[in-house]
Amino acid sequence: MRYSGVMGQRQPLPDLWLLSDARNDELLPRALRGLPRGSAFVYRHYHLDPRARRARWDELLPLVREGGHLAVLSGSDDEAVLWGANGSYGPPEAVGDAPQLLRVAAVHDGHEIAHANAAGADAAMLSPVFETRTHPNAVPLGPEKFHALAALAEMPVIALGGMTFERAKELGWMRWAAIDGLALKQDS
Repeated sequence: MRYSGVMGQRQPLPDLWLLSDARNDELLPRALRGLPRGSAFVYRHYHLDPRARRARWDELLPLVREGGHLAVLSGSDDEAVLWGANGSYGPPEAVGDAPQLLRVAAVHDGHEIAHANAAGADAAMLSPVFETRTHPNAVPLGPEKFHALAALAEMPVIALGGMTFERAKELGWMRWAAIDGLALKQDS
């Protein structure tokens, strides 16, 4: 992993990753406070216009920092640096070369994993593992295909798509991300 993190020190990747979405926006402050210290937050909020998107980021960032979480912005490396993020998130072809950032590639198949490998991504978020409300018509990978694809990655893989604590145990995968599975849980 190329990402060096704060003060140039190598940082381990968090196990839990909360992704933002229009449907969990109201719950984000509580969800961020409920995450274990040192988790990660991927800010997407594609539903907002650019000005409102930045304003919501600025509201949430202090909570992310209070929890000692990584702040990852869905967007370009330049935008992530400008916004004060720890990392960028996007398709493998958009993985940049900013050594101060954690670069997370969103992948769905072997072709995209190969692109993430070639781009030198620091992590890959592989989805959808299980049925998910985000992509109701997508065919989920399921545990067997997920593990086969994850084995192709030359970087740590984060499971996404219908993930919950129970599903992570079922999958046998400790590094995972969710929208509803973390934002909607009542207690940490």
